[in-house]
Amino acid sequence: MKTHVKVAYALGQWGWSTLINILAVNLVYFYLPPAEAGLPFLITQASFFVVLNAISLIAAGGRLLEAFTDPIIAGLSDRSTHKRGRRIPFMAAGAVPACFACFLSFFPPDPDVSPLNVAWLVGFQALFFISFGMYVMPHNALLIELGKDEKERLELSTYISVTYALGIITAALTPDLAKAIGENTGMAKVDAFRAAIGAECVLAFALMCLPVFVIDEKKYCRSSPSSEPVWRALKSTLQNRRFRQFVFSDAVYWMGLAIIETGLLYYVTVLARKEETYVSTVLITMLVSSFVAYPLVNVLGRRLSRKVLIQVAFLMLSVPFGIIFFIGKIPVSEETLIYTIGVFAGAPAAFLGILPNTIVADISELDTLESGVNKEGMYFAARTTLMKLGQTAGIVVFAALLTFGKEPGADLGVRLSGLAGVALCILAMLIFSPYDERSTLQKIKALRPPKD
Repeated sequence: MKTHVKVAYALGQWGWSTLINILAVNLVYFYLPPAEAGLPFLITQASFFVVLNAISLIAAGGRLLEAFTDPIIAGLSDRSTHKRGRRIPFMAAGAVPACFACFLSFFPPDPDVSPLNVAWLVGFQALFFISFGMYVMPHNALLIELGKDEKERLELSTYISVTYALGIITAALTPDLAKAIGENTGMAKVDAFRAAIGAECVLAFALMCLPVFVIDEKKYCRSSPSSEPVWRALKSTLQNRRFRQFVFSDAVYWMGLAIIETGLLYYVTVLARKEETYVSTVLITMLVSSFVAYPLVNVLGRRLSRKVLIQVAFLMLSVPFGIIFFIGKIPVSEETLIYTIGVFAGAPAAFLGILPNTIVADISELDTLESGVNKEGMYFAARTTLMKLGQTAGIVVFAALLTFGKEPGADLGVRLSGLAGVALCILAMLIFSPYDERSTLQKIKALRPPKD
């Protein structure tokens, strides 16, 4: 496979990672801001059933919709007979509406609290998650088809782990970019915030277009359309014992990650009492720490059990999650603890960003070799479905915890989210324990046809 194909594929992930992380990092903060944030209230701040609120229900609803539509999109992609291939046409159709819907989610029509703003957000969140799935499901499936063996998949997974991290950083730079725009144009903070998100969406679109124009599926992918109906394919995927052992662990991990990711701006502004722009500094620290670990992931991923490495990464990640609870409560400066979180989260983030994709690819390839049915897209869709359910639960849990305190000096809810992350990392490690990686790889080796 040519280097430019690998690069184009990875840069597409930078694009879609930017979009999803714009929402993950900024949406709850934008619509449920702390009092000192300087942002207006645009939807009701009222709680329902004590712990739920409008933004948590809307954000959760969007991800639940995606959890339902992703398998449909993946199944249609697996079955596609389009002349350009099974994946690229879907990606081309999803890029534009996904970028527009992400931007317009932050642009409700009424400047005050209004039911119209709620309806606007619901509509554009629905459009975003449907069109986003049209891009991401086929893009994920290309990992298996472009990477012909474990070595190539590990390499591609490393590339997209880097670009996914770059997407997080891009999204986290929103407050910095908004501040610069406001200072140079005199825009109100809310307008500068929207302008920053608009610029990031334009960048995301340009990056998402690269694999669409560069990757020739007919040349670089060897696959054939599936004839299995969508829901039957999803059912058979979830009946795969190996896949269940991985995917339920993965969903729990993503639940914890969603809690922490949604809470980033709160940890910085409420617990550490720093400006919003400090978030990008923390994430850049984590990114540098993660990049340093990438060569180690590739070396150990070829020599040691990837299952064990993933379990160790879960345990390592529980440490920075646990630190969150103690920010401002122990005789260590808030700044030191914030940077410690960034440094200690980097290495496990590298392992968990690279290795799980290779596990899904292995399980999918073994299923194809045993059954003769190509369901690459459906395996990644099933993973994404459970991932989104986990993220949905994480967003709801975090928003619910905020009812116990989200202001400086009254911050119990924000602190408890860190302990929730610790518990979920440990649970994810335990659920993944029964997976038999050795048996999976041995069977693949025995059944895989020789290379051309």
